Amino acid sequence: MFKVLGRCLLVPLLVLGAPLWSAAHATSVVFLNPGISTETFWVGYSQFMQAAATDLGLDLRVRYSQRDSQTTLRQAREILQGPDRPDYLVVVNEEYIAPELLRLSRGSGVKLFFVSSALTADQRRLLSERQDRYPDWVGSMIANDEEAGYQMLKELMRRHGPPAPGQVVELLAFSGVKNTPVAQFREQGLQRALAEHPEVRLRQLVYGEWNRQRAFDQAQQLFKRYPQTQLVWSANDEMALGAMAALEQQGRQPGKDVLFSGLNSSPTALQALIDGRLTVLVAGHFSVGGWAMVVLADDARGLNPVAHGGPDWQLGVFQLLDTAQARRLLELQGSQRFGVDFRGLSVQGKPADYRYPFSLKLLLP
Repeated sequence: MFKVLGRCLLVPLLVLGAPLWSAAHATSVVFLNPGISTETFWVGYSQFMQAAATDLGLDLRVRYSQRDSQTTLRQAREILQGPDRPDYLVVVNEEYIAPELLRLSRGSGVKLFFVSSALTADQRRLLSERQDRYPDWVGSMIANDEEAGYQMLKELMRRHGPPAPGQVVELLAFSGVKNTPVAQFREQGLQRALAEHPEVRLRQLVYGEWNRQRAFDQAQQLFKRYPQTQLVWSANDEMALGAMAALEQQGRQPGKDVLFSGLNSSPTALQALIDGRLTVLVAGHFSVGGWAMVVLADDARGLNPVAHGGPDWQLGVFQLLDTAQARRLLELQGSQRFGVDFRGLSVQGKPADYRYPFSLKLLLP
């Protein structure tokens, strides 16, 4: 057990299943959550991690940076240089801070694992000979954000249908924070889908910074500037909801006058999909931290999880949701009992060619 300096959040959850894998001294994990402590996505992300940690017998603590990368670095410094260090530190390469986190970890004896945003190709080239320089770097786990961005526009076009001969479909796009890998990958997916649909005209892409109010303010101006807009692509659900509210303020109806897409699975977004106001919703990214707990539990037990798909896992966790799946996710979030046998996903007792079956299907059979 260990003491974490500063503000932290422990989300107590009960998970269905057999007794915990507990030992006299549980393996300790700290997650430096880059989000705000009241932010729906990042709170839900931490809750799923805690559900996994509880089932696996891990002692997890979560600290929030409140969307400030310098706070993340300060927290990491306190943890890695302090007297009561955890066994593992789980971090996000938000605003490209991974190299500094790696440097801070050297000689600390704390194993480092990246989730959701791993090192970029350029960062990897600069930090060559990884295993020699950073032997405690366990690996990383990310979702395929490029594919998610691609799926959203492809499904919007499928639902819209082809335009009349000689006509175009006008599109607005809301991306996240410009200098984050996740936003850039989702934009790349958007651009790939646009290349396949020359009939779609992207009128403007703006950076809503993942924020509903900012997207609302931007959309108010954009809908006036581009009154013929038919599609809105958003890199997360909060920005989609903000843009939808701006359209409604103008007396128009989301889901009919303009089709919207979003990503993530906040209760408000799930209900908007069920109600038909939100046309396309992609989800699954919230589960990455929970799956990472399975890998760390196996690593702590000396089971060599890297041999089963690592050290850099890219998961196909994103899934287009239908209304039945949206209702199911609402039920799971409301109870915080996800019904996943995390211990059963371990490599223990599995064949050499076993690969972790991490997928949203484990929650949505």
